[in-house]
Amino acid sequence: VQLQASGGGLVQAGGSLRLSCAASGRTFSSYIMGWFRQAPGKEREFVSAISGNGRNTYYADSVKGRFTISRDNAKNTVYLQMDSLKPEDTAVYYCAAGSAAFTGGYDYWGQGTLVTVSS
Repeated sequence: VQLQASGGGLVQAGGSLRLSCAASGRTFSSYIMGWFRQAPGKEREFVSAISGNGRNTYYADSVKGRFTISRDNAKNTVYLQMDSLKPEDTAVYYCAAGSAAFTGGYDYWGQGTLVTVSS
């Protein structure tokens, strides 16, 4: 599986961005899809995940109520809608695909897309 993340950019605090992650392969719907982020000088952290059929979603406490994950299995794409952005959301965001768990153990990773939130 190859993953290509896009949609990052510069936005003011309180603004919104939507990240996309396009996947190759025919078995996209069998994978749990996740979003992670890594801020400068910090370790990579879990942001959100969604089950293969899209019925179950999970969020880190820091983004709950502001971010929404979704997927379109017909398009082999997962999305992360980010609203009410804060400067502390600034990070490189990575999408990942796996089958083991929602918060870790992912097998495939995209290249990352940079999100910068200005105050």
